[in-house]
Amino acid sequence: MNGTGGFISDECREILQSASGSEGPVSSSKSPRSTQAHGKGSLVNHDRHSRSPIDGRPKKGGCGGKGTWGGLMDTDCSYPLDSKDPNYDSSEEECAHPNARKSAPDFDAYKKKATIIVEEYFATDDVLSATNELKELAMPSYNYYFVRKLVSMAMDRHDHEKEMAAVLISALYADVIDAAQVYRGFSNLVESADDLIVDIPDTVDILALFIARAVVDDILPPAFLQKQRTLLPNDSKGVEVLERAEKGYLAAPMHAENIERRWRVSKKTVEDVKARINNLLIEYVASGDKKEAYRCIKDLKVPFFHHEIVKRALVMAMEKQNTEDKLLDLLKEAAEEGLMNSSQITKGFSRMIDTVDDLSLDIPNAQKILKSLISKATSDGWLCASSLRSLSLEPRNKSLEENITKTFKSKCQSIIQEYFLTGDISEVFSCLEAENKTSAGELNSIFVKRLITLAMDRKNREKEMASVLLSSLCFPADDVVNGFVMLIESADDTALDNPVVVEDLAMFLARAVVDEALAPQHLEEVGVQFSGTDSLGGKVLQMAKSLLKARLSGERILRCWGGGGGSSTSGWAVEDVKLKIAKLLEEYESGGDIREAYRCIKELGMPFFHHEVVKKALVMVLEKKNERLWGLLAHCFGSGLITMNQMTKGFSRVEECLDDLALDVPDARKQFPAYVEKAKTIGWLDSSFYYGSSTNGKENGACL
Repeated sequence: MNGTGGFISDECREILQSASGSEGPVSSSKSPRSTQAHGKGSLVNHDRHSRSPIDGRPKKGGCGGKGTWGGLMDTDCSYPLDSKDPNYDSSEEECAHPNARKSAPDFDAYKKKATIIVEEYFATDDVLSATNELKELAMPSYNYYFVRKLVSMAMDRHDHEKEMAAVLISALYADVIDAAQVYRGFSNLVESADDLIVDIPDTVDILALFIARAVVDDILPPAFLQKQRTLLPNDSKGVEVLERAEKGYLAAPMHAENIERRWRVSKKTVEDVKARINNLLIEYVASGDKKEAYRCIKDLKVPFFHHEIVKRALVMAMEKQNTEDKLLDLLKEAAEEGLMNSSQITKGFSRMIDTVDDLSLDIPNAQKILKSLISKATSDGWLCASSLRSLSLEPRNKSLEENITKTFKSKCQSIIQEYFLTGDISEVFSCLEAENKTSAGELNSIFVKRLITLAMDRKNREKEMASVLLSSLCFPADDVVNGFVMLIESADDTALDNPVVVEDLAMFLARAVVDEALAPQHLEEVGVQFSGTDSLGGKVLQMAKSLLKARLSGERILRCWGGGGGSSTSGWAVEDVKLKIAKLLEEYESGGDIREAYRCIKELGMPFFHHEVVKKALVMVLEKKNERLWGLLAHCFGSGLITMNQMTKGFSRVEECLDDLALDVPDARKQFPAYVEKAKTIGWLDSSFYYGSSTNGKENGACL
């Protein structure tokens, strides 16, 4: 206290009043009043402002300055952040902006919505949907946070999600998220590496790979690594991330290809899993190594599909009875060690009981052998026989011969898959007439079931094509009803591969009504087979009725799969495939490499269209009398690429267009029988194939 008798100076009083809020807002330093000079001659000699050249107003509204802690209620986040602070969180950097307080509610809303978008994207793998949702947010200045959130969430997941994240960033780059926002997002990730490593131990490697992938995808400039390194402390994890990205990934030979393939996991299809199961059982029988077999089973990571292992092991034991003890021992120990649960084992045996009649065509004593296997498993205590339905030694009565039905089922598969490739409905008509000459209702129902089953496992294009074909075939309504009943009965098995089987079947059923393949009253006939709304059939029927009752249901159901089964939506058009086949055969015929031609045929990925290769190759042999292409067919047949069925169909198609071919090759009818006999001799064609068996000739122009 000075010697003024306890009174404080004007300057100190002003400071206290400003700190206590008793004075109005301090005028801006840019106001006219503050810019006037208060010299000796000033008329405003009673002005309280200090004449000191140092501004005496308190810093930060009286709540800051040296030696102060700020206001009691001060929540301003404009103070500088220190990355060395133990409580430092790089996500708080957005508060450093002067307008942060004003935009904080918007940013909080953005963060919540961004997290939801990322979660939905990982669940659906729908890039277009995620792109549209991010556009709808309309907050481009915060998009760096989306990049950061997407990558940080992917880092804590499987390789599939990591690849999805990299793909999405690449898709959003420039169009939705500009380069500066992507740069800032990755910069934040590198700066927060020390925080991320607490929850994700391998942060350094994963984040380095994300950065390397972004550089390879031209999303980040290579200079990002060097610039970012200068901004980080030498002992931070971010520096390790940048060094790993540069030296461990980007400096490696063939780095682009290796980085792009690092997270690419091929989607496991049912056929892939079945093939791996078959291979592990074959290897186990050959080696007897249970540990290796158990490791392979665990690596499959499909505990819900272990019933397939049981079924295939039983089939193998029935086909080769010398392997019975080994395979039963494998299943027994797997059950005892908990590798397979009792539910999956029971289901595997139940599936065998359901298919044993078909199996009897190849294994005459299949039922007796299966009964023996069930007895052994029950006596060893790893199978509960009471949960299985009784196995009758008498075959079930069927209206058609088993061999006819089995043959027709295999033919259906080829007809439908070729239809999905070509879209040729007339070809389906002719094939069905040839295979089902009596128009038997049971075979029609089998075709309906197989058509929809294959379509449900494919994309919307094939679903649309299946519905169009079903309405075009004009099967009797009873046959279509029976086909749907068979579909619903097998829906439990289908659900293992298609979780939305109820929705798909309901849509197919509703579409059949809209297309007038069924009448509305036929839905009740389907429903009668399945009592109760809790049953799978009841759910399908209820959903189909709901779809049909909805407003504008007809238009909506007709457009449910996009409409039009054109080949432009996915895959090659059939004319494009024919052109590719013609070119590869011409290249080989003119002196090409047989391995290259074989690779090209294999890469077409259309085994059900290999008869086109046979047909075109045989026509070129007849035209040019050059048997070089015959050698290519021999190579493809010997390696199993072209099957006997495709060979037979190819020869049949050549026979059908011999009249047209004879216009250019006069001796075609003389040459062809000789090649047929030659093909029979070397095993390409069955001995039952004979020249003249194809009675339905094609019209002129059909032989392309």
